[in-house]
Amino acid sequence: MRCVLPKRSTQSGVTGAAPVQAASSWLGGLTPKAFMATYWQQQPLLVRQAHGGPWMTRAQLFALAARDDVEARWVQKNGTQWQLTHGPWTQAWLRRAAQSPAASLLVQGVDTQLASVRAVLEAFRFVGDARLDDVMVSWASPGGGVGPHLDHYDVFLLQARGQRRWSIAPPPVTPRWRRGVPLKQLVGFQATQQWTLQPGDMLYLPPGWAHHGVSLDDACMTYSIGFRAPQARALALDVLLRQADEGEAASAWYTDRGAVPASEPARMPATLQRFAQHAVKRLAQDHAAVSLALGESLTEPKPHTWFAPTQRAWRNGAVRVHAATRVLYDDQTFFINGESYRMHGADAPWLMRLANQRALGVDDMRGVTANVRQAVKAWVAQGWLVPADALG
Repeated sequence: MRCVLPKRSTQSGVTGAAPVQAASSWLGGLTPKAFMATYWQQQPLLVRQAHGGPWMTRAQLFALAARDDVEARWVQKNGTQWQLTHGPWTQAWLRRAAQSPAASLLVQGVDTQLASVRAVLEAFRFVGDARLDDVMVSWASPGGGVGPHLDHYDVFLLQARGQRRWSIAPPPVTPRWRRGVPLKQLVGFQATQQWTLQPGDMLYLPPGWAHHGVSLDDACMTYSIGFRAPQARALALDVLLRQADEGEAASAWYTDRGAVPASEPARMPATLQRFAQHAVKRLAQDHAAVSLALGESLTEPKPHTWFAPTQRAWRNGAVRVHAATRVLYDDQTFFINGESYRMHGADAPWLMRLANQRALGVDDMRGVTANVRQAVKAWVAQGWLVPADALG
């Protein structure tokens, strides 16, 4: 949805740029630049003792899985049979089920629920916020896992507690999938490398690399830091639909003046086919509209996400972006949670700073333009931003 910040001109020396910091220890001593040049989407990387915690507990994970606003899955292997169920469940059920061998609990979006997990995701912002997805946290009993599989996106597998054995193989030329199971598992997986990860160890895998993780004890917890890799067709459809919705009022209607009586009533008119092709082409060639729709699409909140305004008073103090809020910008536009705001003059650096730092401090709020202050107030009211010392 397009929104416009009122035009106001106020001089300010603030810059929107904020350095994105990532400790080289996360990447085995590599700088982010060296990692991106050598490993990113090219080859795996194993890092021993990449992170020292703190780690969430199994009790915390089970508590999240019992909530109806959290996406969670339970995977159970019984011999050669696999079962998949979706949450929520009662904690009593989870405690009983956890006694079973080869069981796994997978909870999505834990970075939006716990600050310590959000801090892990923040360490990977050097890739760019448009590519960051979420942190899935899993627990597994001995032998638990989801079977050999591959992902179409990059993933960092960070061991938090216990031990997990990872087996990997290069991307298969023609993947074959196992039939009759509720999970997309590879057939004929043959590992070329294998490691046991201890707490703090991390394995990076590029898209398409086959992998199979198996828990070695009942303390096993793994953080999966996943990235977004939009599929071309799905992204194009979403962008075109957003453009079509915004431009519906000005859109031309099909006409066929001069048409002759149809001798074959069921045949598709060639003129209507050309009309549709030209309509799609016109949308795709409107580069400004494509950029707007793309920004709105990429900042659309994930399913199971809801925002509640803070219950405490906020009076122009420091704010930060809610963990579930998605924020991006380009040269002209600021995007937040599926909405776009045209940036004007002195407003732009403050909005860029908010996006890059995911916060505005007390001094920032004293210096922002009246226009940005008004927008921040509205976003706090919606729960998209929160007072700096509030939960969320």
